[in-house]
Amino acid sequence: MAYLSDIEIAQGVKMKPISEIAEKAGIPEKYIEQYGKYKAKIDLSLLNDRSGSPDGKLILVTAITPTPAGEGKTTTTIGLADGLAQIGKKVTVALREPSLGPVFGIKGGAAGGGYAQVVPMEDINLHFTGDFHAIGAANNLLAAMLDNHIQQGNSLGIDPRKITWKRCVDMNDRQLRNIVDGLGGKPNGTPREDGFDITVASEIMAVLCLASSISDLKQRLSKIIVGYTYDDAPVTCGDLKAQGAMTALLKDAIKPNLVQTLEGTPAFVHGGPFANIAHGCNSVIATKTALKIGDYTVTEAGFGADLGAEKFLDIKCRMASLTPSAVVVVATVRALKMHGGLPKTELSAENLQALEKGIPNLLRHVANITKVYKLPCVVAVNRFPTDTDTEIDFIIKKCRALGVNTILSTVWADGGKGATKLAQEVVRLCESKSSSDNDYHTFEYSYSLDGTVTEKIETIVKRIYGGSGVTILPAAAKQIERLTQLGFGSLPICMAKTQYSFSDDPSKLGVPEDFTVTVKNVKVSAGAGFIVVLTGDIMTMPGLPKSPAAERIDVDDNGKISGLF
Repeated sequence: MAYLSDIEIAQGVKMKPISEIAEKAGIPEKYIEQYGKYKAKIDLSLLNDRSGSPDGKLILVTAITPTPAGEGKTTTTIGLADGLAQIGKKVTVALREPSLGPVFGIKGGAAGGGYAQVVPMEDINLHFTGDFHAIGAANNLLAAMLDNHIQQGNSLGIDPRKITWKRCVDMNDRQLRNIVDGLGGKPNGTPREDGFDITVASEIMAVLCLASSISDLKQRLSKIIVGYTYDDAPVTCGDLKAQGAMTALLKDAIKPNLVQTLEGTPAFVHGGPFANIAHGCNSVIATKTALKIGDYTVTEAGFGADLGAEKFLDIKCRMASLTPSAVVVVATVRALKMHGGLPKTELSAENLQALEKGIPNLLRHVANITKVYKLPCVVAVNRFPTDTDTEIDFIIKKCRALGVNTILSTVWADGGKGATKLAQEVVRLCESKSSSDNDYHTFEYSYSLDGTVTEKIETIVKRIYGGSGVTILPAAAKQIERLTQLGFGSLPICMAKTQYSFSDDPSKLGVPEDFTVTVKNVKVSAGAGFIVVLTGDIMTMPGLPKSPAAERIDVDDNGKISGLF
C-alpha cells in the first residue's frame, strides 16, 4: 500500500489564515504580528495583561528510550492536541522549532508526521520566523566582541587559551568543529584554536528558552561565561558589555510563534535547545502563553523520559514554577522489540518474545514518572503500519496487567480521531489530579538543590537511570570544586549523556543493571542557570551522513518544495 509523504499530506490540506487561528484561541488582534498568511508572533504584553487569569492544565508528552526505529513523540503530541479538540476541549500545543541541521541531515524535520502535523510544514522546518538566525547572530556578536577585546589591548586579561565561547551556525558541518583562526598577522586578530557549535547547542538558545521577559533575557545573557583570565577568574558577557546589543538582536526572537495543526488547533512552536547539552524543551514564554489561552496545553520534551522529562521537570518546571497535570509516555512496538534484542532489520516481523523482553524499559520510565515525580501517567502505544493486531493487544494487556494504563494511538494515520480515547484518559487524569481522593501526592522533583553537585548527580543516576553509582574523573572533580567555589553549587543539573540508554553506554538497551556513569567534564551554563555534566563525548556540531536528506530536497518553478519529511 502506498502512503503519502508528510510533505504531500501537509501540502494537501488547506490552511486557515493565522488571524482565524488567533481568533479561535481568543487572542485579540492587537497582540498579533503576522509573518505572512499562516504564521504570527504573539506580543509579550499578552502574558502581562493576562497575569491574573488562571492557567490551563499542562500535559507533558515524553517517551521510552529512543531507538533508530522511531517513537513518534512529536506526532503523538500534535495528535493528542487534535484529539482533545475532537472531544470538545479548548486546547493549545507547544513544541520546539526544528534545526536546519537535522532537516538536511539524517533525522529530517520535526513538525510531526502523517495526519498529525503542524503547518506550514515547509516554513517551520526551514527558516520559519528567523528565530534561529537571530540566536546565531547574537552568539557570533558575542564571539566577535570577545576577540575584539583581546585585539584592542585585552584590559580584562583574558587568556586566549581559556576561551570557552564558540561561534555557531545552524547546519551540520563537521569541518567547523575544530579550527584555528586569527591568522594573517597582527591586524587580523590573535591566532588561537576555536570551533563552531550548531545553533541549537548555543547557550543563548537555552537562555532564550528559559527567560521570562526581555529584562530577564538581558540579565541572563550578562551572566554567560565566555572564558577565563590569566588568573583563572571567569569573564562574562556583561564584562564585555555585550548583553544590550545581543538583546536587541533577540527582541523579536523571544516572542512565541503561532501556527496551526492540520486540524486547525492553535500551536506555539518556539525555541529548540539540544536535549543533551541543554534542557530540550520549547520556551517558557511559549508554554506560559499557551496555558493562558487554552484549558489544556500539550507539550513535549526531547529524547526519552530519562533525559527529556527529567530536565523538563527538574529544570524547566522548577525555574518557571510549572506543574504538569498528567504525563503521556509514548512507546512503539518496533522500539520495544529493539529493546528486547531484535535487530532493526527484523522489526517488521511479528515477535512477541522480543516485545515482552523490551517492555521493562517502558515500565522503568513509567515508574519514574509516577513514583519519583508523583505524577499521573498513561502510556500511548503509537501504531506503525507494520504492527500486527496481536502485538498491539499483547503490549496493552501486558502493561495493564502490571498496573500501567495503556491506550492505542493511531494519530499518524487518523489524526485527532486516532487520539480521542487517549484524550479522554488524559482529561480523566487531569481531573483526578485536581481532586483530593487521587493516589498521587504533590508533584516532587527528583533531587533537592540543597545537595552538593556530586550528590545531585548521584541522585539522578540512581533514582532516574537505575544505576549503582557515579565515577567522577579527576578533571571533572576539579571542575566541580572550582564551580562550587565560584558560587554555582546550588544550580540544577543538566546531564549530557547518550539518549539511547539509561546508562552512559548506548549499546546497553532495555533496562541495564548495576552500571556506573562516568563523569568526564563539568561546566556551568551560568546564563541558563544550570550545571552541564558531560558523561561522554556529546556532539555539539553534528556532521552530515553519507547520503544527506539535502540531496533529495528540491523546489519547482512555482516555488513548491519537495523531499522534506
